[in-house]
Amino acid sequence: MSGTENFPSPLAGEGGARRRREGEGDVEDDLVRLLDRVAALDAFLKTEDGANLLVAYRRASNIVRIEEKKDGCSYNALPDPALLAQAEESAVAERLAVVGRSSDAALHDEKFGVAMAALAQLRRPVDEFFNAVTVNCDDARLRENRLRLLSQIRATLNRVADFSQIEG
Repeated sequence: MSGTENFPSPLAGEGGARRRREGEGDVEDDLVRLLDRVAALDAFLKTEDGANLLVAYRRASNIVRIEEKKDGCSYNALPDPALLAQAEESAVAERLAVVGRSSDAALHDEKFGVAMAALAQLRRPVDEFFNAVTVNCDDARLRENRLRLLSQIRATLNRVADFSQIEG
């Protein structure tokens, strides 16, 4: 090994970096924190909110991935608040902002259970969005904005953990 090797991890923000400490060889500096985070994610996914949010994540991610491939562009930009035409779109956008701030703060403080609880707040507005909103509508500007909103759902969840790596 070269001294610093990076190993992929399904947990966002956790690179699995190994560092060489004098006299100790390669040491995993974040092992306890990583295990705490995995335990919190596992507990969250065993809840009804966690399981349903994983389904919603996959749905949002698949729609965005398919449309990005078809359109040859990325929808990672923030949605335009002026183009949130339905109440369900606005509710998701507002909740994403709140959840993003609270989960980021919890992650910073290494309160992984709190970060997962913050994500749970997305379940109802995301479910209502999918029940009421047609993403691929005829209005190109609304469609693009809705795809950006779905991309924002994916990005917010991925800041806590790489949900695309979760099986089941």
